[in-house]
Amino acid sequence: MTSVIRRRAPLRAALNPAWFALLPMALAAVVVYLGSFLWSLRISLTGSRSLPLHDYVGLAQYQRLFANDRWLHSLQNLAIYSPLYLAGCLALGFLLALLVDRQLRGGGALRAIFLYPYALSFIATGLIWQWLLNPELGIQQAVRAWGFPAFRFDWLVDQDHAIYAIVLATIWQGAGLVMAILLAGLRGIDPDILRAARVDGVPGWRVQTSIVIPMLGYAFATAALLLLTAAVKLYDAVVAMTQGGPGTASEVPAKFIMDHLFGRANLALASAGATVMAITVVALLAPLLYARGRAARVRA
Repeated sequence: MTSVIRRRAPLRAALNPAWFALLPMALAAVVVYLGSFLWSLRISLTGSRSLPLHDYVGLAQYQRLFANDRWLHSLQNLAIYSPLYLAGCLALGFLLALLVDRQLRGGGALRAIFLYPYALSFIATGLIWQWLLNPELGIQQAVRAWGFPAFRFDWLVDQDHAIYAIVLATIWQGAGLVMAILLAGLRGIDPDILRAARVDGVPGWRVQTSIVIPMLGYAFATAALLLLTAAVKLYDAVVAMTQGGPGTASEVPAKFIMDHLFGRANLALASAGATVMAITVVALLAPLLYARGRAARVRA
C-alpha cells in the first residue's frame, strides 16, 4: 500500500493546478522565444535583404559578419562594457543595500531614491547623462564656472572614453535593482548569526566578507543574471547618448543589428548577428543556471 502511495505522489505533483496555471506562459515563451530564434537562424542562412528569401547560402552571412570591422569593434566594446557594468552595479548595489539595511531614519525614502533611476527607461537615462556629460552644458562647464578652467570631463565626445560614459550612466540606473535584490537577501539573514559574530569580536569587514557575502550567493547570482542580460542587449542608452559615436567608439552589437535590420535592409546579416548574440547569452547563462540548480538539489 505504501509503495502505491509513493507511486501516486509524483503524479499528484505533476497534476498540481499551479502547473496548469503556468502552462500558457510556458507555451508563449517556447513559441515566441524559441520560435523567433529558429526563424532568425533560418534567415541567417539565406541571402535575405529587405524581405525573407529561401535561397540557402550556408554560413556566408557569418563569414561576412566576422569580416566586418564594425561588428568586431562592437564586440570589443561589449567586452569592455559588460565586466565594468556588472562589477560596478554589484559593488554599488551592495553598498547601497548595506546603507539602507542599517534602519536609518528615512530609510524608506532612501530606498525609493536609490531605486528611482531603475524606474526610468534607458532612453531617459541616456538623455539625462547626455546633458550631464555635454562639455558645453554639463558637469565640465559647471566646474569651470566654479573657478577651475582646466577641468576636463568630455568623455562623451572622446573616442577613447565614450564607452566608459555609457558604463557610468547605466551603472547609475542598474545599481538600484541590485540594491533591492540584495536588500531582500540581507533581510533574510538570521540576525542571531550577526549578533554572535559581534559578541565574538569579529571585525565588521570580516563579518561582511566571510558571513554576509557568502550567504547572499543566490541574490548575487540572480542580480548577475539580470545584469548580464541587460549588458548583452544594450541599445537604448547608446542611441540616446552617442548614437554609437564618436565614429564607432561606442558601437555595440545590438545597435549594429538594428542598423542593418532597419537602416540598411540587410535582414540576413542582422539575423546572423542576433543569432550569435543569442548563442553567446545561452553559453554564458547555462553554466550559472546549472550551478544554481545543482546547489539547490544538494541543499534539498
